[in-house]
Amino acid sequence: MNLFTPLSWNDSGFILNGILNTIYISVVAIVIGTILGLIVGFMRVEANKVVNLFLGSALDILRSVPLIIQLILFSTYIGALGHPMDPFMAGSIILSLYTMAFMSEVFRSGFESVPNTMRTAARSLGMTYWQTVRYIRIPIGMRAVFPSWLGVALSVIKDSALVSVIGYMELLRTSEQLISRTQQPLTILLGVGLFYFIISYPLSLYGKYVERKMSI
Repeated sequence: MNLFTPLSWNDSGFILNGILNTIYISVVAIVIGTILGLIVGFMRVEANKVVNLFLGSALDILRSVPLIIQLILFSTYIGALGHPMDPFMAGSIILSLYTMAFMSEVFRSGFESVPNTMRTAARSLGMTYWQTVRYIRIPIGMRAVFPSWLGVALSVIKDSALVSVIGYMELLRTSEQLISRTQQPLTILLGVGLFYFIISYPLSLYGKYVERKMSI
């Protein structure tokens, strides 16, 4: 009796579901991580030394501890408290915080790249503090860090595969189940690698294009 079955077109829906789940959690993490990173990056520029030290320490922990360990610890701890969380929700929270830790440094460097003379000139023209932030610091600073932002976003798309360790049915976990059933690891993993390449390479090229345009 053959315990394994080959890949077939019937598996396409299963694979597509994994692809969509990967895109879904990546987009959620990038959007939330970008918003939180923008806020935290701005706070690090404007806050006093005590607040900056606290934020910097927390961000260092998030950046230093491997993502897979954060995912397992968070999911296990929440379950041990008697409040088990859906894998998508748990994965989104940790992946978003992990993204925020890197995005905050990107945005902090963007805010710091705006010269003080430009901010002083804006205030001398009668602009309020928040008008200066909205119309001067954010547009100029964020334009300078777009390639770095894109690099972090690309990393998040690839790191989303680690959410499979807590049971989220993204592309990698889907492929693992197919490998167990079909015993065709080379074909399936090549397909997974091709998907990440198709997503990442065009975005990488676009980032290089924007960087060249900005340097002219």
